[in-house]
Amino acid sequence: MLRYMTAGESHGKALVAVLDGVPAGLEFSSKDINSDLKRRMKGYGRGARMSIESDKAEVIAGLRKGKTIGSPIAILIANRDFKIDKLGSVKDPRPGHADLAGMMKYGTHDAREVLERASARETAARVAVGAVAKKLLSEFGIDIISHVVMIGSVFARTATFSFTKIKNNLGKASRVRCADKEAEKLMCRVIDEARRRGDTLGGSFEVIAKGVPAGLGSYSEWDRRLDGALARAIMSIPAVKAVSIGAGIGSSGAFGSEVHDEILYSKTKKAFVRETNNAGGLEGGVTNGELVTVKGFMKPIATLKSALKTVNINTKRVSRAATERADVCAVSACGVVAEAAVAVELASSLLEKFGGDSLSQTKKNYKAYKLDVKKL
Repeated sequence: MLRYMTAGESHGKALVAVLDGVPAGLEFSSKDINSDLKRRMKGYGRGARMSIESDKAEVIAGLRKGKTIGSPIAILIANRDFKIDKLGSVKDPRPGHADLAGMMKYGTHDAREVLERASARETAARVAVGAVAKKLLSEFGIDIISHVVMIGSVFARTATFSFTKIKNNLGKASRVRCADKEAEKLMCRVIDEARRRGDTLGGSFEVIAKGVPAGLGSYSEWDRRLDGALARAIMSIPAVKAVSIGAGIGSSGAFGSEVHDEILYSKTKKAFVRETNNAGGLEGGVTNGELVTVKGFMKPIATLKSALKTVNINTKRVSRAATERADVCAVSACGVVAEAAVAVELASSLLEKFGGDSLSQTKKNYKAYKLDVKKL
């Protein structure tokens, strides 16, 4: 199983991540991480900090000659905007942020001591960890993508798009990582309108994993169900307020005959197949061999240029919330972070099932399992 921790503040010296449990023999470099860090920083509606920072990862432990050696992997991402000790106190907690709740929890009269760690800046470290997990999954033919399906009131019409079509449509020219180009134009317009109003927008993204074998996760105990782990991982991303797997919320208002994916057998493939995937690749907390699909729903960014009402922590009088540099919309970036979150959970579950202290051992166990499944 994989486990990781991150450390670092928004305007601190650096972000650090330590990832434990990666088997020996996995070949990867900082370049594999930096490509995902770059995608996280892009997106129409991002704030000024994205032009200040240019995130680059430095692997400072766990590699020898470009390969993992079985020990914990340590990754450092330096902050260019390092000025935490020079920044002033924040006495006007911002609605929608962790400011006031964190001040009460830790007994501080300065929201700066809360917001520096609660900031979404921390997700850069998660993306770095997820990039390693994605590299591991690729060794088993598993590919993960994310795309935006909604911003504000604009919905993408991508429900019938294949994995390949979505991936191909997410070219370098895609401004909000939406596979529906017409919807993307409208999304940019509503972001522009929010910017003019000094407001923000949220939306929804979908993460899709292709090539995930059946049998990851377990129904034997509640905390081993993979859908639960995926939901927790996505919900832990700042500003995400809901998670949906497969048909999700929509399935709750339908008849069972309309929702459950009928099981067929393909003689040509010599495998069990489904014509639909309303379950999102998970049944009973276990992967069933179909695409794993998870949606996250992100609330609008909580920092507004037209600041909301709050109460000054010292005077207890009505004031306006403190204004930090922030995005207008970051749904596309949130999707990239969610890719990392899903990758870590899938990689962890894969290692739990197939074991092995080296990549070659894990692959042998995986190959034997695939052959065994064909006998069913």
